[in-house]
Amino acid sequence: MSILIKGGTVVNAENTARADVYCEEGKIVQIGENLDVPSEAEIIDAGGQYVMPGGIDPHTHMQLPFMGTVASEDFYTGTAAGLAGGTTCIIDFVIPAPQQNLMDAFHQWSDWAEKAVSDYSFHVAVTWWDESVHKDMGTLVSDHGFNSFKHFMAYKNAIMATDETMVNSFSRALELGAIPTVHAENGELVFQLQRKMKEMGITGPEGHPMSRPPEVEGEAANRAIRIAQALDVPVYLVHVSTKEALETITRARSEGQRVFGEVLAGHLLIDDSVYLDPDWDRAAAHVMSPPFRPKEHQEALWRGLQSGNLQTTATDHCCFCADQKAAGRDDFSIIPNGTAGVENRMEVLWHTGVSTGRLTMNEFVKVTSTNAAQIFNIHPRKGSVSVGADADLVVWDPQGTKTISAKTHHQNIDFNIFEGMEVKGIPSHTLSNGKLVYKSGELMVERGAGNYVKRPPFASYYDAVNKRREQKKPTAVKR
Repeated sequence: MSILIKGGTVVNAENTARADVYCEEGKIVQIGENLDVPSEAEIIDAGGQYVMPGGIDPHTHMQLPFMGTVASEDFYTGTAAGLAGGTTCIIDFVIPAPQQNLMDAFHQWSDWAEKAVSDYSFHVAVTWWDESVHKDMGTLVSDHGFNSFKHFMAYKNAIMATDETMVNSFSRALELGAIPTVHAENGELVFQLQRKMKEMGITGPEGHPMSRPPEVEGEAANRAIRIAQALDVPVYLVHVSTKEALETITRARSEGQRVFGEVLAGHLLIDDSVYLDPDWDRAAAHVMSPPFRPKEHQEALWRGLQSGNLQTTATDHCCFCADQKAAGRDDFSIIPNGTAGVENRMEVLWHTGVSTGRLTMNEFVKVTSTNAAQIFNIHPRKGSVSVGADADLVVWDPQGTKTISAKTHHQNIDFNIFEGMEVKGIPSHTLSNGKLVYKSGELMVERGAGNYVKRPPFASYYDAVNKRREQKKPTAVKR
């Protein structure tokens, strides 16, 4: 299949230029004007529109077994919804249960992901530690294309990684050329505050943010960053939601430490008043961790994105419907944590970022695609409109409008956290591996068409770090 995208303006992270884009056999083959292409090539008229790299959502949870249930969105429906919103690649999470073998968990997630309609990759969570985990981390990097490992500092008595586990895993990641990623919330403090809220008679969704105040995230973020600093390993903090966490990231980066921060579209736009909704179902639908925060945190997060101290945007897409959320009707601490967003991330960020002047078009491409591709080492294959790159593209109509609603979205969930939001700037066409998979509201996806994307380790950087550490190795004082 060959496609010519004609008449548009190409927007990359680095530059903007009027050009046609010709795609063949899943790759971008030519970029420019007056291209010599086969007569049978399908033509997409992109006049008045922008041609950008497809979005990369570096944080999703499709089909996740969690808190006594399984996320309603699977890899087929979730990746299809992403394509409808211009996201052409996701990085999901393999999350082993405590004591579960990492390789067994990886194979289980791989089986689930075979039905994906767009490209996907994985992070693997380290939820416990022994020599088998040490070995499996090496196998995942060398044989299966991993370069990132996740650590939950929250969820005590479930998947929380202790400081000992984090030190062991961070050290192993350094040896392998992989980057640790962290969910930064002090799990012990959350556990104690949850008990305190319930002792006070607070059992509704409002207890969720009360048991996870900003300080819980700020402390954990600082601890994770300091552990990474002591071990001389880069670290990536997922779903940064507070100014306290952002401040510790900013401080570390100003000191030269390699720290990366991710922010969710929801945390940029929604505040904690949602938990006071008198309708229990609507309030519970917003329960996720970290929770939505007071408005002043949103303003800080926007500044973090503008300044470059936060580099990526994601969704933490993890869907639970009303009947699943109802499990916690009498106890907020067992409401399944998660909200949707993979379909709407790019359009809400364009509307509230580019259209307001908070972000330029090039910065939009950076934070929705290119930075994630670079941080996780799949650039320029992904995150770039360039010759030789995968033909994962979105044709963006800056004049197109829509009203977001659960009644019309493609996500397999009965609630949308952006319900009723009118946005200007939406995808008109999405290409995945050179195939037209979305056009003007119509999805044309093929079950199982997505490819697993291997991500090579960061060999050269880590080799340099290890060499420097060897040179600085202290010597014992003879006495």
